[in-house]
Amino acid sequence: MISFHDSNSPDAYMRPVFPIIDKLRRYSWSLVWLILCRWTPNPMHSWRICILKIFGAKIGGHNFIYPSCKIWAPWLLETEAVVTIGPGVEIYNPGGIKLAHHTIISQDAYLCGATHDYNSIDFTYLKKPIILEAYSWICAKAIVLPGVLCKEGSVLGAGAVASKDLDPWTVYTGNPAFPVKQRKNILQDIKSTASIKI
Repeated sequence: MISFHDSNSPDAYMRPVFPIIDKLRRYSWSLVWLILCRWTPNPMHSWRICILKIFGAKIGGHNFIYPSCKIWAPWLLETEAVVTIGPGVEIYNPGGIKLAHHTIISQDAYLCGATHDYNSIDFTYLKKPIILEAYSWICAKAIVLPGVLCKEGSVLGAGAVASKDLDPWTVYTGNPAFPVKQRKNILQDIKSTASIKI
C-alpha cells in the first residue's frame, strides 16, 4: 500500500516538509540530469554547466562538475571560477551553498545543508547555508554539516566530519573534525612573487 504525507495531519511527522510545487521542480531537475547529463563523459563539463544554469545555478568560469555528482537544487547553488565538484559528490543545499574560487570537493564528499530539531515535538526542519571560501578543499568522503563556513585555504581530510567552522589554512581530520596541522598559505607566495616582478 502507498502512503502519502498529509499536510493537515496533527502529527508533524506526517506533514510534508516541502510544498508539492517544490517537489515537482526537484523531480523535473532530477529527471533532466539523469537524461541529459548523468551518462555524459567526464570532460563534458561545459554541457553540464549549461544545464545547471538553465535550472538557475550561478556558475563561474572554468568549473569542473562531474556527471555522477548529485545536486539537490541547482537554483540554490552558486560557484565562482575554477571550482571542482567531483565524482559522486552529493550537494544537499536547501539553505543554499556558495563555493568560492579554486575550491575543490573531492569524490563522494557530502555537503549537508539541513537537519532537524530533535528536541522539538514537531521535529522541525532546519536549513542552513554552507560556504566554502577560496582554496578550501573537502577531501574524499568527507562531510560538511549545516551552517559550516570553511574558511580560506581550509582542508577537511578524507572521511572527516565538519560540524563547526574551519579555520583558514588549517588541515582537519576526524569525527568531529579537529585541527591537525597548518597548511602553507599559497596566496602569500603568489603575492610575494608578484611584488618581486614589480
